[in-house]
Amino acid sequence: MANQYVDIETLKFLLYNVHDVQEVLDQERYADYDKESIELLVNSVKDFSDKELFPYFREMDENPAHFKNGEIIVHPQVTKFMKAGGEMGFIAGSFSYEDGGLQLPGMVSHASAFIQDAANNHMPGYIGLTVGAAELISHFASQELKDAYVPNMLTGQWGGTMCLTEPDAGSSLSDIVTSATSEGDYYKIHGQKIFISGGDYQGAENIVHLVLARIKGAPAGTKGISLFVVPKNRPTETGGLIPNDVTTVADFQKMGQKGYCTTHLFFGDAADCKGWLVGEANQGLKYMFLMMNGARIGVGRGAAAIATAAYQASLNYAKERPQGRQLTNSGKKDANQEQTLIINHPDVRRMLLLQKVISEGSLSLVLLTAKYHDLSIACADADEREKYRLLLEIMTPVVKTYPSEMGKMAVDNGVQVLGGYGFCSDYILQQYLRDIRIFAIYEGTTGIQSQDLLGRKVTMENGKALQLLSKEITNSIKASMSIQSLAPYAQKLETKLELTKQVLASLMGFAMKGDYQRFLADATPFMEFFSNIVMGWLWLDMAREAQNALVTGSSENSTDFYESKIHAMEFYFKYELPKTTGLAEILMDDKQALTIGTDKKVFA
Repeated sequence: MANQYVDIETLKFLLYNVHDVQEVLDQERYADYDKESIELLVNSVKDFSDKELFPYFREMDENPAHFKNGEIIVHPQVTKFMKAGGEMGFIAGSFSYEDGGLQLPGMVSHASAFIQDAANNHMPGYIGLTVGAAELISHFASQELKDAYVPNMLTGQWGGTMCLTEPDAGSSLSDIVTSATSEGDYYKIHGQKIFISGGDYQGAENIVHLVLARIKGAPAGTKGISLFVVPKNRPTETGGLIPNDVTTVADFQKMGQKGYCTTHLFFGDAADCKGWLVGEANQGLKYMFLMMNGARIGVGRGAAAIATAAYQASLNYAKERPQGRQLTNSGKKDANQEQTLIINHPDVRRMLLLQKVISEGSLSLVLLTAKYHDLSIACADADEREKYRLLLEIMTPVVKTYPSEMGKMAVDNGVQVLGGYGFCSDYILQQYLRDIRIFAIYEGTTGIQSQDLLGRKVTMENGKALQLLSKEITNSIKASMSIQSLAPYAQKLETKLELTKQVLASLMGFAMKGDYQRFLADATPFMEFFSNIVMGWLWLDMAREAQNALVTGSSENSTDFYESKIHAMEFYFKYELPKTTGLAEILMDDKQALTIGTDKKVFA
């Protein structure tokens, strides 16, 4: 199975046709790019990934990153990848020209990263965290800090991280205790951070940490958190580097993504760790969320990529593996017949189609969310920028969650397609299943994303973001109604939009009574319900573009390609979209089964 980890034609179909990247390229910010330049980039990234990423995927799992003699040892390809990331613009791609970047649309950057993620999901995180850290410095730090750190980060010479989580705080950022004590033009940093992806590794000249800490005397809770640049090695006036009292304590050994190091760091063990304040004091969490929102799209993208690679692997296996015989018209098997390929068995086809609709639908979701981001910063009209900002806000928790949660299910079905072989280390599916499990935890767990969706994004600005999204979906429904073969599916989706209104009316009743605990108790089932409908919308759009291509006789792809998209949509509407009915029943049942304060001892 050589280099069959991604379907480039589907990626291009979504990028050019379904989500019309040209609309982004028409904005002045991206005027230097056209379809031909993007095509060249996508093809070159695929070629690079074939040679420098995919061949090392299993090897990095078998030889994990590990802590030895005070440092993290990683696969040598990581250092090579960081250098190539600088040379090929993987790091600088989305940065503006004035910051030394290429000013690529986010849609294109995510398309490039998707290919890399699918080829070897252990490596792109090193670049992703570096991009996020450099973005924070570029957006909020002083010019002096920008000049000192960003250029070396964009070349891949220095790596970057974000340091939030602490041993006794976890996801509760209000409980952060890492301290920052003013020493004039810098701060002394003291504390620990855990689960720091790419936090330290052999071969990196320097790691630039973006650290959340509390200045002495700051307000309690999240209002008192500030953001600091804390390098592993601090630059000197002569251009050299000296240690900055950042100690790597350990590397966490994980069930998956073993080539992507995850570290435990101690800042200021010898009381000589210097940090420089980014922006204003006590605004750190607000700044960090800029990076986290971008990272959440990246998490969804990574999960979509793993689900895609797993689908390709299980599909290839199903096309080659003979086993059993098909049923005859009498309902019996003819033992004299030759064995049939397992792809001919209906239940195997069901599992493969489930993988297909989840993986391709997730990629569509990622590219659309990236488009909203591009237009939110590039549209000339302020009202249009605000519209896309709100659409981006409501889609961000969905794009992080759906690929991560449903991607697990897709890969699990991929293992099942292989049967007993899927559970064996000789085959790659077991590694994909281990690798994807972390994505529902990265950058805020599913529960946190679900509460963000229902508790913040649905209600923000009196429901304006939800109204805008509903309008986008309604426009797609209207466009599909005019196509006879798609009209029944458009009608089904329309009924689901009405069901959404009923569900929200029921849930909002608790919020209006001040019972916010009950309101958010079923946030995760609501996320599943809401995401399922969003995916139905995206698949309807894909089918409409495919149908239009068939009618116009488009030669960009084969007839089989377009028909497969329509069939996948039909599968989604038969097997996935109806699940919203059961979820709606759960969500509108006012029985209290989860909230605290009842007399029942449910865990006795």
